[in-house]
Amino acid sequence: MSTLRTVFFGTAGLACPSLSALAQSSGFELAAVVTQPDKPKGRNLTLQPSPVRILATQKGLPVLQPERARSETFFQELAPLRPDLIVVVAYGQILPGQILDLPRFGCLNVHASLLPKYRGAAPIQWAILNDEEETGVTLMKLDPGLDTGAILTRQATPIDADDDAQTLHDRLAAIGAELLLKTIPDYVAGKILPSKQPQEGAGYARKLTKEDGRLDWNQPARALWNRVRAFVPWPGAYTFLSAESKPQLLKVWQAEVAGESRGLPGEILEAGKNGIVVACGQQSLRILVLQREGGRHLSARDFLAGHPLTPGQRLS
Repeated sequence: MSTLRTVFFGTAGLACPSLSALAQSSGFELAAVVTQPDKPKGRNLTLQPSPVRILATQKGLPVLQPERARSETFFQELAPLRPDLIVVVAYGQILPGQILDLPRFGCLNVHASLLPKYRGAAPIQWAILNDEEETGVTLMKLDPGLDTGAILTRQATPIDADDDAQTLHDRLAAIGAELLLKTIPDYVAGKILPSKQPQEGAGYARKLTKEDGRLDWNQPARALWNRVRAFVPWPGAYTFLSAESKPQLLKVWQAEVAGESRGLPGEILEAGKNGIVVACGQQSLRILVLQREGGRHLSARDFLAGHPLTPGQRLS
């Protein structure tokens, strides 16, 4: 394979292993990296660059940060680069047709699900939430739709009991980078032909909100365990402890399904060195790591040393 003049579109951390892989490979010449504009963060709303911009700058790669990928001004900036290929990973905007048609080998996208399942913004979290046994990465050729393009290849990975959204994110990011390097040479040589996505099994993984993290103790313990795992590191699963002045917010970072419930949903059944056991709609949940609002992540044992809880108290 001759060297491919490539433009990389990406913003989130999921894209960084793919960018690194392309930058380190002799098969690609990175003409530019396109990422979202810096965003204000923190109490002071200081502008923060995306993970992809930070990595591209470290590697000395030219960076473009258009407000809108659909703008004609940006296209006039992009077109003279004459890319053979565009690679897109967790960029955050849908590319217009004139960009999709620009490179001779089209635009390839790394998506963190086994398409057509979990199209959209949060495929990793929804796979855990829905108690899937496996997920994976799909490499597809972009079309104007939302993750509806023809598939080049897919690779599955199991969702283990000790996985959360962060560990799964990191594994899928690495798989995506490997798929790019393994698949692109055969694709440009015509040995891999994109295949249309099946309609059967198609689904959409909507964007998460902070409110999605609230634990409903009427649900089965396994569903709450999945919610805790799915929302690491953001938005975090949370509940409220009834208190005299006002309810106290508690974030739950690690938990496990415990035994059968013998109390009302949300009732604390045990609080000791082995964790905080809470009754659920079915079975009970043992909280292992938690955090008070404004506090640090603590093991249940360390938390209880400074904030005692007793059986019969309620979470809501």
